Amino acid sequence: MNKYHSILSHILTDGRRQANRKGDIISLLNQQLTLTPSDLLDIFESHGIARRKLRSELSLFMSGERQTEKYRDAGINWWDYCGPVLVNSYPTYFEKLPPLIERINREKRSSKNYVLFLGATGAESNQQPCLSLIQFQIDNGELVLTAYQRSSDANLGLPADIYHLYLIARQIDLPLRSITLYLGNVHIYSNNIESTRALLAGDDSIKFELNV
Repeated sequence: MNKYHSILSHILTDGRRQANRKGDIISLLNQQLTLTPSDLLDIFESHGIARRKLRSELSLFMSGERQTEKYRDAGINWWDYCGPVLVNSYPTYFEKLPPLIERINREKRSSKNYVLFLGATGAESNQQPCLSLIQFQIDNGELVLTAYQRSSDANLGLPADIYHLYLIARQIDLPLRSITLYLGNVHIYSNNIESTRALLAGDDSIKFELNV
């Protein structure tokens, strides 16, 4: 069982039930997930991830594209519920990522903590980013990537974020040592519980429902 499937199993076994306006959930608080390159390969080989769409999505994020129509044109329709424009969402913050990556690649300072903050508090938003911080550190010539997620849908959001972080790490001209995610609240929606059990039992054809 790969580390991503392990955290799904942990939620099902030990999660606490909560009422949520998007639908009831079972959740765990303050979980840590550290992934080495071999862990990432294990996840990507054994868990279905919409790689092409997620690559296109990250590229649109980093270009600052806020029109949901542009995402739909790329085959990405999960932002349609936000309305025609993504307000204070991922593009607002990820458009700062290309110059940050260029700076990291230029300086490569082990004494510097390079940080991308996402989700300014108090700002009007139709989809506040669940991913709140990405930190880039260089240790002995290797990249150590750390991210904090305030809230994580374990079925749909978490594997997408893992893949996005992997794609971001690939843009740094250093070998990747690890990606660590700190998950403030990681959860499974009640309408996805049986599908999660089926996934862990070996059914890779299941589909999860988006809760918004």
